[in-house]
Amino acid sequence: MSTTISSTSHLGTRDTLRRGLELSPELRRGLAVTLLLAALTTAGRVVVPLAVQQVTDHGLLAEGGPDTALVWRYVGLSAIAVVVTAFCAYAVNVRLFRASESGLATLRLRAFRHMHDLSMLTQNTERRGSMTARVTTDVDTISMFVQFGGIMLILSLGQILIATVLMLVYSPPLTAVVWLCFLPLLLVIRRFQAAVGRAYTAVRERVGDMLAAISESVVGAATIRAYGVEERTAARIDEAVEAHRKAAVGAQVRSVVAFSSGQLVAGLTLAVVLVVGTVLATNDAMTLGELLAFLFLVNLFTQPVMQATEVLNELQNAVAGWRRVIGVVDTPADVSDPGDEGQVLPRGPITVDFDGVSFAYPGSGAVLHDVNLHIAPRSRVAIVGETGSGKSTLAKLLTRLMDPTEGQVRLDGVDVRQVRFSSLRERVVLVPQEGFLFDASLLDNIRFGRPDATDEDVRLALTELGLDGWLEGLPRGLATDVGQRGESLSAGERQLVALARAYLADPDLLVLDEATSAVDPSTEVRLQRALEGLTRGRTSIAIAHRLSTAEAADEVVVVDAGRIVERGPHHELVRGDGVYAALHASWAAQQRS
Repeated sequence: MSTTISSTSHLGTRDTLRRGLELSPELRRGLAVTLLLAALTTAGRVVVPLAVQQVTDHGLLAEGGPDTALVWRYVGLSAIAVVVTAFCAYAVNVRLFRASESGLATLRLRAFRHMHDLSMLTQNTERRGSMTARVTTDVDTISMFVQFGGIMLILSLGQILIATVLMLVYSPPLTAVVWLCFLPLLLVIRRFQAAVGRAYTAVRERVGDMLAAISESVVGAATIRAYGVEERTAARIDEAVEAHRKAAVGAQVRSVVAFSSGQLVAGLTLAVVLVVGTVLATNDAMTLGELLAFLFLVNLFTQPVMQATEVLNELQNAVAGWRRVIGVVDTPADVSDPGDEGQVLPRGPITVDFDGVSFAYPGSGAVLHDVNLHIAPRSRVAIVGETGSGKSTLAKLLTRLMDPTEGQVRLDGVDVRQVRFSSLRERVVLVPQEGFLFDASLLDNIRFGRPDATDEDVRLALTELGLDGWLEGLPRGLATDVGQRGESLSAGERQLVALARAYLADPDLLVLDEATSAVDPSTEVRLQRALEGLTRGRTSIAIAHRLSTAEAADEVVVVDAGRIVERGPHHELVRGDGVYAALHASWAAQQRS
């Protein structure tokens, strides 16, 4: 069972790019046409140097005086070349933008959907803000490189190649001078890229830490104010922001060193070429037009070399982001949907079996030990036990939020790992301790599990649950906005919405994980009555904290230290001298006090 997000630090730049292209095949579609247009763009840039040489030697310095017609002919040719080059560059960028956005959208969706195939254990190995960064800001760094750096790198390499060929045609000695000036820089930059890559990897990690710290402070704002720890929280955020600042500055300093080195070498190269070229021209080794054309070609050569150094730095930033996204996608899906190979269970009351089920959280001992439990269809079972006994873990295994370390959880005789998610989610509904609400209306939240439900269906569900009076007391009824995470409602009201959502979904197996713990006693009584109707004819399992739930169940299962120690009707267990009798006596004493 995988319990951590996969590490991709071992992937080199080439392997990362190869894997990235596999995950975003759209990036390669139409690449041949894009490269052809890029080649035309690059070729168009050398027309001006060639025209300068021809105009100088055969137009302005022609025997018998300047040849105006030839000059205008080359000026017209250059203008056409500039227009064609601009059009090709536009087409390249548009094609690249479309391909990159399609490819990276695929990458985002694949990473996001794969997150839902990971168990809660794997997701909990990384803070939510950092997980969010992997499919947002990390992908943004890839987008910036693919859209701008990628095409610039392609054009730069093509321009360097064409400029080198033409420089060789004009003057092999001067071409050798140019390469001798730049070769040491290229060798140094190649080794320097490893340090730049590590620096940008640290930047991406610090971005994740910063987002995690900020998101936690926003979500936990009420708790922070209640305990008066604003300064401590601000200090923690400041620390995360400062760590990101240092990492970003460190990476940028390394980038600037490479870029500045390129500018320095470019200036020195141009000066050396000018001196050597002047000597060659005075000795009739080359014409004035050829020298001017060569100087233009040197500029065409040095400009992409400097850009390439900058692009290579952006590449390292993108590769760092790519590695983090790949880390999510390549993490084995330990709770994956069997898809078409899975089974679809027919509707109807469900039989539940735990066969030799054990479970251990990573880094700790087992919380469940060889659990064997049979729950008959249409029965209402309450699972009780002290905090940490393992009863909520049973609910998570049953609804397949996690898979057991050993043994099987079976529904109607079928291992839940072999049931399609669509069938499992349709037949089994979990109401957790804290029902999560989305930033939408009350209506949208209630019909979240059944989007085709009408307004009247929702109203009928609330009426059958005995919540129509509560609905009438809301300012806008079903149109009431619940706010982010349902913060416009009280904790008890949020739980009412979660129960109404489950009721409307009409499951065959209802799992209630202490679902009434957040409601007041009067509301609990009303809900218990409504749940009588909801659970009638269905299999229901209630993880009970308030033992009033156990009193109403057909059977009580008592869990202690990860083992089932008692089971039976409430009236029998409460008269015994076992764990349940002690729990019930303690609970009853609390109710009286």
